[in-house]
Amino acid sequence: MFELGYLGLFLASFLAATVVPFSSEAILSGVIIAGYSPVLSLIIATFGNWLGGLTSYYLGYLGKQQWIEKYLRIPEAKTEKFKKKIKGKEQWVAFFCWLPFIGDILAVVLGLLKINPIRVSIGMFVGKACRYAAWAYITLALIK
Repeated sequence: MFELGYLGLFLASFLAATVVPFSSEAILSGVIIAGYSPVLSLIIATFGNWLGGLTSYYLGYLGKQQWIEKYLRIPEAKTEKFKKKIKGKEQWVAFFCWLPFIGDILAVVLGLLKINPIRVSIGMFVGKACRYAAWAYITLALIK
């Protein structure tokens, strides 16, 4: 992926935000260590991962309440209760889509529950940007 530069970073970041297990952080560190612009790398990784997360959200959004009940065995009353509980906090919930493993599942669940796409998009973007900014900072600190 390193030889693909920014394109490889974008693809790795995108894939890492879907259900494909992939470490985009290692690729981000690699391109920074290889001399690519840390700021541009941060922007590309964030956008790639954000778009991948929105893809997972959208796949969930295509789902139906009947599927939640059938496959996850969660009755509609519980999903409605959860939606009411997070109402007004959707962006904070989406913020945590950056977390390893559960973040991808969280994005799909937010879609399944038809949580406001604008709020999800904003929260998800901020969370992913913070994660990559912290990772880039640590990488730069370690190579100095």
